[in-house]
Amino acid sequence: MQSDNKIFDDLAKFLNGAAGTLAGVGREAEAGARARAKEWIGGLDFVSRDEFEVVKAMAAAARDDADALRARLDALEAKAAATPKAEG
Repeated sequence: MQSDNKIFDDLAKFLNGAAGTLAGVGREAEAGARARAKEWIGGLDFVSRDEFEVVKAMAAAARDDADALRARLDALEAKAAATPKAEG
């Protein structure tokens, strides 16, 4: 009976060791795949989220400026149309 328990104990230790090793190999493979993907994507001229947000803010500011200039132009054109032209 004692020898049966020893065999099961040894088997459990072996399986625990194998499971730990497999988990380590899985983590290593995942890290390697992640590094390769990052390297591949890095060479494709993608922009980072921070860079995208900066350009997005710049575009919004430019659009606001264009809207303000359009409003000024419309006001000036309305003013010019309302004033009588001097004939000379």
